[in-house]
Amino acid sequence: MLQVIETTDFLQAITMLHTLERRRADLAANKEGKQVAAISAKRSAILSLSLQAYRQWADRIEAGFILAAKFLRKECFTNPRDLPYRTQLAPLAAVMAMISERWLEPRIYERLSRWYWCGVLGELYGGAVETRIANDVEELLKWIEQDGEDPRTVVESAFQPDRLDRLASRLSAAYKGINVLVLREGAEDFFWKANIRELDAEEVDLDIHHIFPQDWCEKQKIPRKQYNAIVNKTPISYKANRMIGGVAPSQYLQKIQDHKQVKLDDSAMNAILESHLISSADLRKDDFQGFYRARKQAMLALIEKAMGKSIATGAPTDESDDESGN
Repeated sequence: MLQVIETTDFLQAITMLHTLERRRADLAANKEGKQVAAISAKRSAILSLSLQAYRQWADRIEAGFILAAKFLRKECFTNPRDLPYRTQLAPLAAVMAMISERWLEPRIYERLSRWYWCGVLGELYGGAVETRIANDVEELLKWIEQDGEDPRTVVESAFQPDRLDRLASRLSAAYKGINVLVLREGAEDFFWKANIRELDAEEVDLDIHHIFPQDWCEKQKIPRKQYNAIVNKTPISYKANRMIGGVAPSQYLQKIQDHKQVKLDDSAMNAILESHLISSADLRKDDFQGFYRARKQAMLALIEKAMGKSIATGAPTDESDDESGN
């Protein structure tokens, strides 16, 4: 995971801790208003960073990025391609540099995890985020060290249920995040005797495949925007992918179960399906709509757990940002 770190990330993290130190000193000196230094990750602040300040923080920030990588591995991120936002690395590393090994304390870990997933699933770290990451460093540290108020990223994050109906691109931060959450639950491969995380570690070719195949869905007149949504996709091995083909789930499940190198009964196969949050009963009946409703609700429950907040139900959001993808 450390290979995705760029020089800008490193310098941003150093600059944020340097300006945080200055801000704390100003507040301790009872300064007010514009006399108090602001925490910054902006280009101008980075360019004005002194060599002394760089040397003061460089080693701690390097250690912070190493701890950030360990945190991400515990959250089930094992490959840089699955990382939703690189922009979250600098504030995470800065906070890790300050709290060191305390990040593993259960209460602190829970707050770090909640902040991280609120940023990902709330899709708050795209675009220009210099102000957000500077705020997050100060607010996250206060939340951890002083039981301060929830950071703005936690407060402002929201996930609309219909977002699942429009997530189709593998490049989307929320798409990547939800996929990792499913893997974190222990999703097992349809063919190999291993979970997807183990296969990825062994560098077995994996694919994110339609659960109800595209060809079958088109023949059943199911809209592309529905069958191509993340609700109808899950990570599996290339071997399972080839066996699925374009037939109904009831057919490919039996084909996999009867394979001479698999030989699974219905109960064992159902357990594998459930590890992907798939309703085995609906899948075996080729009931796309029943499957879709059940898996969408299971995914929403997973998202609520990660964000530590209830998902509001109400009017659908604007669909102008509909995605296309595979």
